[in-house]
Amino acid sequence: MLCRKSSILNGRGSVSVYLNVYDLTSINGYAYWLGLGVYHSGVQVHGVEYAFGSHEYPTTGIFEGEPRKCEGFTYRKSLLIGWTDMTRGEVRGVMDELAETYKGNAYNLISKNCNHFCNDACIKLTGNPIPNWVNRLARIGLFCNCIIPVNLNSTKIGNLKMEDKVCEAEKKKLCSRVSSSSNSSSSSSCSTTRGSPSRSSLPPSSALILDSIQ
Repeated sequence: MLCRKSSILNGRGSVSVYLNVYDLTSINGYAYWLGLGVYHSGVQVHGVEYAFGSHEYPTTGIFEGEPRKCEGFTYRKSLLIGWTDMTRGEVRGVMDELAETYKGNAYNLISKNCNHFCNDACIKLTGNPIPNWVNRLARIGLFCNCIIPVNLNSTKIGNLKMEDKVCEAEKKKLCSRVSSSSNSSSSSSCSTTRGSPSRSSLPPSSALILDSIQ
């Protein structure tokens, strides 16, 4: 892998902020040492990992889960980005703010992916950006889209794309609306996608999940 400065700037704060990096493809085994590769990443702070993925609705694409165990990806390494003095509530406030920009239907592998989200989150939390190599392929892809594998057009969770795994809270709302309007059971249409125990959408009480789907 290409060398980079290892020093951590703005080392203020008592809470560490990590970038957890995952492999999206086995090609990374070779590309990593060239400073390339296709990666998924999440920001770990206060024992929670925050990440961004795609779905078809104009609601937040930010989700939280257990650190280093994002379903469907191969964990590679954790990088210390810096420190923060923000409380858990203040961190959630940052995620609320980012949710206005990082909506599920705005996901784009080249211009607005999980690594772009992590970079913005890390800057807000610590003042430091993520390492360039984590999202280098996306920047190269701005000039040569042909180098991005066709099957990696969106972040995938397990065997399904994230748009097929919209947060369970939203699906319950959809089910209840359909049930009340048609008086028919909708459980069969809403039981095909269930959240992973290690990954969940943010609680309905949070601003990150809108009260209604536009």
